[in-house]
Amino acid sequence: MWAFACGVVASGVSLEGRWFIALMGIVLAGPLVCASSQAVNDWFDRHVDAINEPQRPIPSGRMPGRWGLYVAIGWTLLSLVWASFLGRWAFLAAVLGLVLAWAYSAPPLRLKQNGWWGNAACGLCYEGLAWVTGAAVMAGGALPDGRSLWLALLYSIGAHGIMTLNDFKAVEGDRLMGVRSLPVQLGSQRAARVACWFMALPQWVVVLLLVHWHRPGHAVAIALLIVLQLVLMDRFLQHVRERALWYSGFGVPVFVSGMMISAFALRGAGSAP
Repeated sequence: MWAFACGVVASGVSLEGRWFIALMGIVLAGPLVCASSQAVNDWFDRHVDAINEPQRPIPSGRMPGRWGLYVAIGWTLLSLVWASFLGRWAFLAAVLGLVLAWAYSAPPLRLKQNGWWGNAACGLCYEGLAWVTGAAVMAGGALPDGRSLWLALLYSIGAHGIMTLNDFKAVEGDRLMGVRSLPVQLGSQRAARVACWFMALPQWVVVLLLVHWHRPGHAVAIALLIVLQLVLMDRFLQHVRERALWYSGFGVPVFVSGMMISAFALRGAGSAP
């Protein structure tokens, strides 16, 4: 939902008289599409959850039989119906997000079997598509301008690293079930460094773009946030497995704060060159 809010801000459209449509978009991005993604993942990862998180509803038996699958299907259909009221580009973004959600967890693709592809799908779904949806909803269903699309893509790439952080809590279960997450493929230390590079480099590109778009104040603010992240990353890399959750709690909010600053940089900046 944070990425959706960034898209709303980046659109430059006033919320006056559009609160209801914005609220519909927030519901689509969070309680519908993201919840659908989680429901799909919970069902197709129930065997891994039984090892790593046996208290979750499906492996614990609180959701018996195939009800987990039925919830995933029903929530996906509801998301599509809801998205159909928000314009062509918002609907297409929702469709692509839901396709990626199923492709990430469900066979035959099951993109999460490989951390490179799975994390890319998650980053695109949770950051880029949510951003595009927010901007499209506020623009009456129109495609956002090129600058907004560039920022959505760059922060999607950065989110690849954030997804890798989530994999550290399930290394043993992933290894047993044949899920080739980056910590399983590369080892914890190398995977952590790759995650940090994925998070840092796109943000520096954002800084350069903002300078090019004549938004130097916003560029400096994001550069300072990157420096803060580098300090936190250094501490994280000293004890990767122990501090992955710690960095998620402290470093990731700094990352998403930069997203919002970049969104405000576009607001009122004029039409795309």
